Amino acid sequence: MWRTLCLVSLVWVSTGHGDGRGSPNVPEVPTSTLSPTVNDSNPATTQSTRASQSFCENVLIKCRQMNDSWTRCYDDKIRACRPKGRFTPNFICRSVNLSQEVEEGLTSEHRVHIPSSALQRCSGGAHQREVQLVITVLDSSYFKLTPQPRRGTRRFGPVHMKGEIMGGTVLVVKAGHRPVSNLSQPIILTFKHNEMMKNGTCVFWQESEEGDGTGHWSTEGILTSVNGTHFNCSCDHLSFFAVLVNPEISVDKRNAENLSYITYVGSALSVFFTAISLIIYICLQRRRPEKAISVHMQLTGALLCLHLSFLLCSFWANMLEVTEEDWVCKALGFFLHWSLLATISWMALEGFHLYLLLVRVFNIYVRRYVLKLSLVGWGVPTLIAVACWISGVYGKYSLGLRDPNDLNSTMQMCWMSSKFPQRLLVSYITTVAFPCVVILYNTCMLGLVVFKLWGLRAGDSGWNKMNREKGSRLWKDCATVLGLSFVLGLPWGLASTTYSSLPGLYIFTILNSLQGVFVFLWSMALTCKSRSDHNSSVKDFSTSQKMMTTSFNS
Repeated sequence: MWRTLCLVSLVWVSTGHGDGRGSPNVPEVPTSTLSPTVNDSNPATTQSTRASQSFCENVLIKCRQMNDSWTRCYDDKIRACRPKGRFTPNFICRSVNLSQEVEEGLTSEHRVHIPSSALQRCSGGAHQREVQLVITVLDSSYFKLTPQPRRGTRRFGPVHMKGEIMGGTVLVVKAGHRPVSNLSQPIILTFKHNEMMKNGTCVFWQESEEGDGTGHWSTEGILTSVNGTHFNCSCDHLSFFAVLVNPEISVDKRNAENLSYITYVGSALSVFFTAISLIIYICLQRRRPEKAISVHMQLTGALLCLHLSFLLCSFWANMLEVTEEDWVCKALGFFLHWSLLATISWMALEGFHLYLLLVRVFNIYVRRYVLKLSLVGWGVPTLIAVACWISGVYGKYSLGLRDPNDLNSTMQMCWMSSKFPQRLLVSYITTVAFPCVVILYNTCMLGLVVFKLWGLRAGDSGWNKMNREKGSRLWKDCATVLGLSFVLGLPWGLASTTYSSLPGLYIFTILNSLQGVFVFLWSMALTCKSRSDHNSSVKDFSTSQKMMTTSFNS
């Protein structure tokens, strides 16, 4: 359930990049109906069959049955076809006057503007006053990219542009009986999306010279301009057009199941070990009350709520048939969102506490320090989550999978409702922008720790000696920095790798689902250090040992 950490750990797979994965609403008719086999010896039947095959609705099926290039076949036949019915969804085929401009809205996401000069270039001669115009949309899965040649071969193929087809649709614009290019007045295509896309490029389909039906997407003769959720493409020719948006990782059903198992097991282990860590911190706090232990204990409690709420949300949505109005699913979504915000808040407070210890070493006494941190760490997430609850954000969230064998495959969990109109805005603010700021701040704090350690080790008399003591100190320092990185939540920054790398998604899922285990190891290290400091009879600590004791146990 890769949506686990992509939802639980910042929901960055599903938000940072949008949903535009669906197949277009292109009417499909069974092959047996659209392309009948002519076996009847009756001439009338044969003539009727041939006439039916000239319908525009039949061209795609007939051309895709060919072994060679179906796009060339489609390009030739779609110009001379005739519509079967008067009204066909997502399909325009009509005669237009050469002296007039054309403004057509094919769907709510596609709009085409063709100047009169472009129509005149498409006409067959000066005596012609009208030309047939065809505008439709096709499924992007029909277009197969030419395989890239292996390294070391002499054949060089086209460089494939990285990205995915926005909305999974390709806009087809054809007119007249001959192809045209280098138009003096370009045609304007508008692609609309219901979500904010970071980057997008208008492209057209360039077929390979082998004629095997493959090809690549090209930007030659096309200019792209972005206006919010609209992409405006200025093209100097007629072709198959689309918009390539940010490359997004494709997860099929098998990988999704593998990630599900990893996250379920990791979250279950995190629940178990964070519960033990919480008990350890409570015992340490009773034995030796310290502010740092209180902060660690609060973060551990938030992590326990996060992993526990995630398991509950996934179980409730997947094991039971929940509806959008299910109040239990809404409550679990609220609990999950609140736990996520609380965890991020306490990670930020861990970094703030580290700043006070390492930078403002003196005069760091704050009256009721832990109480004030608790008001921020628990109060701010509660206010945000309650505001979202009142707005009706929470409910059943459906995540579509990119499985070519199962286009309708989805995974569900209790989170922010997919049908809430402002879900993306709320998600970006609370699960993307806020965590990014916290991770950036904590990264600076970790860098400050490394700088302090380097300075202390460099000032030590034994720093330049290659001995066992130096190697032992180095390992301890590395373990300290590694443990702090998990306490500060820095592995969550790996979410940026999940957009374009499947291995990155696996690494991100493993590290973040097991964060509770790493926090447990950190608590055990603090316990062992506390015992060693308590039982040690050596009074002359080194400078670095004093700094470590002051920084992480005070």
